[in-house]
Amino acid sequence: MDNLTLLLIERMGILLTLAFILTRTPLFRQLLDRELHVGTSFAFSVMFGLFGIAGTYAGVVVQGESYLPAFWIFRLSYDEIIANSTLVGVVIGGLLGGPLVGLGAGVIAGLHVFQLGGFAAASMGLSVPITGLLAGYVARFFSQERVISPSKAMFIGMFAPIIQMSLLLILSAPPELARTMVNVIGIPMVLTNSVSIAIFTTMIRVALQEAERSAAIEAERSFTIAERILPHLKRGLTPQTAQSAALVLQKETKAAAVAVTDRERLLAHVGVGADHHHPGEALSSELDKRALYGGGIDKGLTRESVGCKRKNCNLHAAILVPIKEGDSVVGLIKLYYRRPQQIGKVQEALAKGLGNLISNQLTLSLTEQMKGLMKDAELRMLQAQIHPHFLFNTLNSIVTLIRIDPQLARHMTIQLGVFMRFNLKLTASPLVTVRQELDHLHAYLEIIKIRFSEQFAVRTIIDAGVEEVLIPPGTLQPLFENCIQHGVRDITNGGEIILHVKRQDVHVAFQIEDNGEGFPDNLLPVLGKVPLESKEGNGIGIHNVNQRLISLCGQDAQLHFANKREGGSTITFTIPITKEVSA
Repeated sequence: MDNLTLLLIERMGILLTLAFILTRTPLFRQLLDRELHVGTSFAFSVMFGLFGIAGTYAGVVVQGESYLPAFWIFRLSYDEIIANSTLVGVVIGGLLGGPLVGLGAGVIAGLHVFQLGGFAAASMGLSVPITGLLAGYVARFFSQERVISPSKAMFIGMFAPIIQMSLLLILSAPPELARTMVNVIGIPMVLTNSVSIAIFTTMIRVALQEAERSAAIEAERSFTIAERILPHLKRGLTPQTAQSAALVLQKETKAAAVAVTDRERLLAHVGVGADHHHPGEALSSELDKRALYGGGIDKGLTRESVGCKRKNCNLHAAILVPIKEGDSVVGLIKLYYRRPQQIGKVQEALAKGLGNLISNQLTLSLTEQMKGLMKDAELRMLQAQIHPHFLFNTLNSIVTLIRIDPQLARHMTIQLGVFMRFNLKLTASPLVTVRQELDHLHAYLEIIKIRFSEQFAVRTIIDAGVEEVLIPPGTLQPLFENCIQHGVRDITNGGEIILHVKRQDVHVAFQIEDNGEGFPDNLLPVLGKVPLESKEGNGIGIHNVNQRLISLCGQDAQLHFANKREGGSTITFTIPITKEVSA
């Protein structure tokens, strides 16, 4: 028995060499990634079934208490049996691929064992698919593990030959011969099969860790390189930014040379061939055009394909990485090598990772720019909607005054010009100082005083140190206009509007109050949140102010409306002190 065990261990070495080769195949990686369907399950069944057949041929023919160490096994005589490693491939197939793969591999390997003959042909042939099926069902208990641990695999591997020996004792005849064979081959098969299965799973885990480690290293390199060149590329593709990016790429990728292009010409070339690959050259090779218009990573493996016409050029291969912004290719990164053999899987994976990272980051940057432009356009639109009603009313007043008081009409026209010039200046910037906003408000009030004479007075109470705090332009004027139109307009005299501007730690609080009619109770919950129709104006002034405050200063800056018990209303809001030029 000891000699049989040693011989099986020697044969097991051959089997495990085959297993090592198997773990390096792409099909095997698909199994590890659980990419299983009918087609792949069939392929895996065949693969592990053939591995089981190899385990059979790695076995030893036993006759009575003697054995034949011949490597090639022919048809067995009636009193012969094979001490084999057939179950190794079948059990591994079930553990990795599930019951369907385990059964399929077992059927293939079991049919081979059965056709070899011998007194135990039926029991041995039947035990193989049963063992594969059971291994597949047992694997479901460890489905959370990508590859079952070697210790668990060894434990399961011990039971596989035990099941086989049990069926051999139950189904084979004569019983005396079956018992003799089990005594001879039982322990050696349990030891060699369980150890082989454990070693096989260890190989798989090592191969997987190697692949993941390599992928992690290349991913880290891609991130590092992309992080260093993105600041240059985000400034646009110019000869200067291209040169900076090419220098970084050539140093990090260890390529013989690196070039960066736009869609039409070479912008920079660093490394070998810089003496004849000059910036400004037009892109003319088919490889360049294919990468630009196809948008995929491409490679050339001859000097002619990479676009060099000089005969003594040392650059004979290149990988082309498109630079994308959104769906558009805006340029190329070309990684040159001296020989085609220098472009391997690692270089291709690095190029692919670089292309994806750079394109994604540039696309995100473009998206942020577009969002900024859209937000700015939206704010400009909101600003443009605030003043038309005031302008039309003022023009109507000027028309009326021309007939009854031309001098006052002239004064009002001059004040309107001052207000509009000031308004154009303010709306050119998303934020202005409180000082500028108050000047804008005073220009507006000069016009209003002409229209409403002595109906109301305006008081401003401004804390020191808030004049340079930033505020969205055109915030106060629409709120004062609302107080006049809907608060104190119908008061013949004694109307009052008060503006309080108070500094509170890191905020500035604004409060506008009047002693007019107040807001209708049914409008208080929706004021500023939705545009409201109004006979006296465009009905969206307060809404627009509120939206601009939220967009530029945050949610906490929104407007709050309330009615006073003694009559009148208040509008309050706060803005953060984001910048102060002086106190």
